[in-house]
Formats: sequence, C-alpha cells, structure tokens
Amino acid sequence: MPMRQLLVLRHAKSSRDDPKLDDYDRPLGSRGLKTAPLMGQELARRGWLPDLALVSPALRTRDTWRLVAAELPKHVPAEFTEELYEAAPAAILARVRQAKAASLLVVGHNPGLQNFALRLAGAGSDADMFEKIEAKFPTAALARFTVKDDWVNLDFGGAKLTHFVRPKDLG
Repeated sequence: MPMRQLLVLRHAKSSRDDPKLDDYDRPLGSRGLKTAPLMGQELARRGWLPDLALVSPALRTRDTWRLVAAELPKHVPAEFTEELYEAAPAAILARVRQAKAASLLVVGHNPGLQNFALRLAGAGSDADMFEKIEAKFPTAALARFTVKDDWVNLDFGGAKLTHFVRPKDLG
C-alpha cells in the first residue's frame, strides 16, 4: 500500500474589525490574505498536493482554502463539512477516517487542530517539529504527516509527523 499524506492547515489570520459579525462569518484579515497564498505556493513547491481538501465551512477557512487552492498546479476538490467547525480532535479524526483520497488536506481551527496534530504524532515523528507545534500552531501554519494504513484504520499516535511549516519560516 502506498504511503498516505495528511496535511493539517490552520486557517489564515482572520479579521476582528467588525464586532457585530458572528465568529463563523469572520473574513480573513490583511495578514491572512498575504499568508494563505504563500502556503499554497509552498505546498506546490514541495509537491505536497492533496487529492481532497476537508474544510470547515466558516468564512475564514473557506477563504484560506480558496487562496491556497489558487496556487496549486491542479484542481483539488473540497468538501465543506460542519463537523470541522471548531472541532475537537476526535471529531477531526472521525472525519479523516471517512476520506477516500491518498493525500488529504484538513483546513480547520484551533485549539482542536493543534491538539489533533499533537495526538496524531506517533513513532518516528520529528521531535523538533512536535515541540514547535506544542509551543504554538499559528494561523496559516501547516503540519505534514505520513500514514502507512488506510484512513479508516487511523488512530491517535498512528501517523508520523514529518514537517511543520509556519508563514514566518517562508521568509
């Protein structure tokens, strides 16, 4: 069985300029509008191309995905799924287990995304990258995992953390 790839991307920086807006409807801020395309360019540069994106339907996650996807050299279908809006790690894992793609990208929110990444990292994970995620999973940051088994069998501790890329790492 070929190795599977799981990319975990936190939405880019959102705006809090309009206090009347519901959390769900907050758009990206100016910094987010700059960093999301940079992360898309980095995915393309490294060849980390998903076959499917699972995206929280909140405005800031949809906008992050739209800007990332525009930088990829191929069309990637996206599924906007309510279960990912401010999801706990177990809910994210449950949704990943349903995926039918070899390379998967999840776009979501903290603290669930950070805790999901920390709990997912198992044997052979990069210790330095793990420590960076533990310290902070900033907006527009991306964790990359490899998985040997089918998604349906994935459990916490069942993936190898290989990379953690933050916007500030891109110069």
